Amino acid sequence: MAVDENWTWQYLGSDGAPIMTPPAPAVDTGFGSQVDAESWLGDVWRELLDAGIDAVSLMNRDEMVYGPMSLHPPA
Repeated sequence: MAVDENWTWQYLGSDGAPIMTPPAPAVDTGFGSQVDAESWLGDVWRELLDAGIDAVSLMNRDEMVYGPMSLHPPA
């Protein structure tokens, strides 16, 4: 039985607009659970920030679970 990969990240630029073609490593195909999606983000958030992504929102299919969440460390 295949696992649905309905959990995805929406990537946002500094203006808050979605980045439709995100740079690597932001090219994910989806995740089977919220935990998997959050774990992946924990591993790559610095690379995403360096690639020009300022914030992310967690999506479950077409529903926003939370976000936008800044990738910038607290000051």
